[in-house]
Amino acid sequence: MSDTPKFEVIDRRRMKAEEEQETRTAPAAEPEAAETGGGPRLVVTEPRHAPEPEQQEVPEAVAAEGEPGMPPAPTAKESREQKAAYDASAQRLEDLVRAQNPAVGPQPKVAFENLVQQFYVSAMIQMGAGAQEGQRPRVDILGARTTIDLLGVLAEKTRGNLTEAEDNILQSVLFEVRMAFLELTSMISLQGMQPPQPPPPGKR
Repeated sequence: MSDTPKFEVIDRRRMKAEEEQETRTAPAAEPEAAETGGGPRLVVTEPRHAPEPEQQEVPEAVAAEGEPGMPPAPTAKESREQKAAYDASAQRLEDLVRAQNPAVGPQPKVAFENLVQQFYVSAMIQMGAGAQEGQRPRVDILGARTTIDLLGVLAEKTRGNLTEAEDNILQSVLFEVRMAFLELTSMISLQGMQPPQPPPPGKR
């Protein structure tokens, strides 16, 4: 059984529109309530019936493909507005941090090598690297395999679209984590699935 968590993409724009529709169609409070005395009153709530199958709204993606699909992509205008809002929020956060710590300079721009480095660190930690001296390393070999496979997907999808330096970094990291994985799985096989000492992380 796979431990990979399942997730569902929710179109927040559709949810917001439905909430506004419910607010507009919600029945007003009955006037009798204000005229009735303060004594107890029996309130009967009719159960809400699910809409008939023919009345249910079918998302466009489901109707087109016959199976649950992704919500429609945001428009170019929505993407531009969200990007501008994100940049402004990130800048406010950086200004706040620098106000609290004047010695801290501006944060360096995130580059492709930072993404590759993040995958590398995650894979090595999942294979037990970074454990404190004297502590037994925690090995998540299946998680490490997933992270390494993600690096492989990244290499496949960016082929021909990287600079020579970026491609060298990606291929070197991918080679290193795959080699560490091979060594670790060989040690696990020899020790009967007992978590072994992790291979030393490469110098990076």
